[in-house]
Amino acid sequence: MKKVIVVGAGVAGMSAGIYALQSGFDVTIFEQHSLPGGNCTSWKRKGYLFEGALHWLTGSSKDSSLYQVWRNVGAIKDATNIYIKDIFYTYYHNGQAIHLYCDPDRLERHFLEISPEDAKEIKLLCKDVRCFMKVSVPVLDVKGVKVRHKNKMGMSMLLGLLPILPKMSAYDKMSVLEYSQRFQHPGIRALLLNVVGANLKASSLFFTLGCVASGDGGYLEGGSLVMTQNMSKRFIELGGKIEYSSHVEKVIVEDDKASGVIVKGQRVDADAVIIAIDTLTAAEKLFERPLNETWIEKMRKDIKFMACTFIGIGVETDLSSLPQGLVFPVERPFTFAGETFYTFSLNNYAHYKDYAPKGCSALTTCLMGDTYAFWKGKKESGEYEMEKEKLAKLIISLVEQNIPQASGKIAVVDVATPLTYERYCGTKHGSWMTLQEKGDKSMTYPSVSDTVKQLYFAGQRLQTPGGLPVAVDTGRKAVQYLCRDIDTIFQGKMNEAVN
Repeated sequence: MKKVIVVGAGVAGMSAGIYALQSGFDVTIFEQHSLPGGNCTSWKRKGYLFEGALHWLTGSSKDSSLYQVWRNVGAIKDATNIYIKDIFYTYYHNGQAIHLYCDPDRLERHFLEISPEDAKEIKLLCKDVRCFMKVSVPVLDVKGVKVRHKNKMGMSMLLGLLPILPKMSAYDKMSVLEYSQRFQHPGIRALLLNVVGANLKASSLFFTLGCVASGDGGYLEGGSLVMTQNMSKRFIELGGKIEYSSHVEKVIVEDDKASGVIVKGQRVDADAVIIAIDTLTAAEKLFERPLNETWIEKMRKDIKFMACTFIGIGVETDLSSLPQGLVFPVERPFTFAGETFYTFSLNNYAHYKDYAPKGCSALTTCLMGDTYAFWKGKKESGEYEMEKEKLAKLIISLVEQNIPQASGKIAVVDVATPLTYERYCGTKHGSWMTLQEKGDKSMTYPSVSDTVKQLYFAGQRLQTPGGLPVAVDTGRKAVQYLCRDIDTIFQGKMNEAVN
């Protein structure tokens, strides 16, 4: 049994830890925070739970390959309730509710009733969503690794991809904003713009709509906290150890080999190290000199940070009569930190238990855009808290304008900036995903160091655009590289039930 140290108890780190334990290693995870999850997190304020990461989970359908990975790492258990949305978002246009139904057949009928003049584009939209329903995330094995349970892309998956490739290529070359301009109806345009973001490439929109249309975009009861707590319990039950509030200061490299870490000034030896925090942060800060490998240099050069300002709102009234996803037009576009907003969107958690005190509701909203420099400047000038208060007042006014029953009943507003994510998660630039705009190619970076032996990487930076599927898969992949390098059989169990 060889000793493995994992840096970071996010989804990638716990995935790596679980697969390493199953393959016979002795594993310790060091986590700087006091709880697991990393960027996959939510938090409580005054009795309200604000979901900060998990809006839908790719791999929540039993028909997907990724589902078995989530089961294996304990994220999904037998008792886990998975909610499948009927309506993804609802946009209110001149008093009319326009629904983005997950079912493409129902969506087509609804859009045609609203805007018959858009019939051609509506039918093409829904036809392409049906095509993207066939896309699923494959779970593949690293070349050359010995595995007990072999995984490969099946013929049915390959055949399902063939008709989608030309569509992917076409939608990669335009932004969601450009695609939305094909529709004459302003409400349909606004609705489409609020699914993944206006500046992302249009293929991201279709991947998302295809995912939820196939039933593979469910929401796990309890959200991020329950999901990551399940994973940490799974890791500990297998014999692993998590050291919380333990910031890794340095990775020890001796004779071109990772041989341990420095934690709280103390040396902890290991036979291999898996870095599962933000790759760029680790490369800059965890070594005596910044780790300058060719692929890391390329990542530094090409990365486009996706960041947001996240706001949780606690309301002392029951809003379960409203849809789970709401988008409102604003009377006058508002500007915040250099970004202009023409709509205001909310996620409504009144439909789920334990997110708010009885008779109350938890709401969240994200103001998308790279505002890191703005908040950094406010922090340095001493205006950080004042600016958060100013934003909180703006959000209160927007909620009360659009949801009259919430007027005067907002009990708490909690603002998390990119600096918040940087502080608690160690993520570079406060960014939890990589922005992919039109024309940007999807990138996959190595999970293994070119220059330091027994050093491996996992996390959302290693494959664009990132997200939870990338995190859990790269944790698995890092352990496969480790097993390959020391000629050990990788024994991750794909079909094991977790109670």
